[in-house]
Amino acid sequence: MDVGADEFEESLPLLQELVQEADFVGLDIEFTGLRSNLSGPQQISLFDLPSEWYLKTRQSVQQFTVCQIGLSVFSAIEGEANKYIAHSCNFYLFPTTFGILDSEFSFQASSVQFLNQYGFNYNKFLKNGIPYMNEEQEKKIRHDILTGNWRVRSSPDKHQIKVVIDEVTRWLDLAKEGDWMTLPGITGFQAFEVQLVLRQALPNIWTVLKDEGPLVGHNMMMDLLHLHEKFFRPLPESYDQFKQNIHSLFPVLIDTKSVTKDIWKEMNFPRVSNLSEVYEVLNSDLNPTKNSGPEIVHASRCEKYVETKCPHEAAYDAFLCGSVLLKVAHLLLQKIYRIDPVPESSFPQYLDVLAPYVNQVNLIRAGVPKINFSGPDYPSIRPPILILSVKRWPGVSEQQVYHKFQNLCKFDVRRLTRSQFLLLTNKFKDARNILKEYRDHPTLCISPYRYWRHSPNVNCLLQVCGIVTAWALLAFILGRSGP
Repeated sequence: MDVGADEFEESLPLLQELVQEADFVGLDIEFTGLRSNLSGPQQISLFDLPSEWYLKTRQSVQQFTVCQIGLSVFSAIEGEANKYIAHSCNFYLFPTTFGILDSEFSFQASSVQFLNQYGFNYNKFLKNGIPYMNEEQEKKIRHDILTGNWRVRSSPDKHQIKVVIDEVTRWLDLAKEGDWMTLPGITGFQAFEVQLVLRQALPNIWTVLKDEGPLVGHNMMMDLLHLHEKFFRPLPESYDQFKQNIHSLFPVLIDTKSVTKDIWKEMNFPRVSNLSEVYEVLNSDLNPTKNSGPEIVHASRCEKYVETKCPHEAAYDAFLCGSVLLKVAHLLLQKIYRIDPVPESSFPQYLDVLAPYVNQVNLIRAGVPKINFSGPDYPSIRPPILILSVKRWPGVSEQQVYHKFQNLCKFDVRRLTRSQFLLLTNKFKDARNILKEYRDHPTLCISPYRYWRHSPNVNCLLQVCGIVTAWALLAFILGRSGP
């Protein structure tokens, strides 16, 4: 089901009821761009600590906007063992314009092409997107309203409001005390603007808006960043504050990427590169619990995905995410009981086996593989840093070093000194292979990096200490040899 501004008010009461009664909600978000084309030190890197990764990514989140949110609300069917119903819905969004509030955002050409490839409805996004704002924007609007410092921005809205005032004025001439009328065809934030104008122009009437409420969900790291920035508050500069805010908003987060990465090799499943492939593997005969796992059905009005695959449509990906969560949880439960089928499987049991993964959100490229939103981040389990010492290659750059090794394996490269570079990969076998391949190379010497041996700061400190020690020793000798 696709929902824009015109359909939102009608759909909201049902959505609120479903979310309140749900066992869990799968969520996916599509953006106008993913990451700014930053260069040099601003690029994200395997060398980045989580706080550094956050500050770099924060810039991209502030630059782009949300164009679609997909929710898939999963509820156990009462009276039917291990059977779930999923209500899946796409919401097209567009930033609110009101008074001086006029958001700016960018499009990334590659992201537009990518969504076009999968049939994204840009017309619905641009013309009928549901307006939204965060708390800071709402606070500003409230202040402007109280001080009278607001105005209708767009000419189409001005024309619409003139028509409405004329219509209400004609009705008011014939109306008696207690009469009321409903204005058709006015939805979303436009209704709020119309309400303000009517109250100002016609003080003898009272207006009300119906059915206001929030959108909530949980999923991956970029989704959480955008949820915070677009619907809660601007992202703070403090990484720790961001973690605290997210944990307060969403006390229980389960990232399917983090769960599946952990068990994939152990189950000897084939390598996968995206959520759709994970879903396919878990629905195949490769999954030993395929025939005994949870049964998932689509709700009425949500049958689009029964026969049709719609990758990178937000609601479809949200449904896949929720389905993967249930199937992986059942797999973990079967490993514990060591029997199949597991007797009386239930969602509380699934939550128990997923407990080690709660609030562990995957990081695609950083110094640690995931962020812990309910405590300190875990230490890095990346391969060791390597150091490259270059001979007879004057003026070599980080980019040239990267291209030199890219056919063998991909490393992040960071300059250490004029002729030394640090190399870091997320695959242990790549680190082993390059150490073996370049063991006796005449101009490119690669070895494991040792801080106390290779750090320029440590070397500088040792040199200073050496000089001070030498001068002290010289002074001592001269002092003893004097008269």
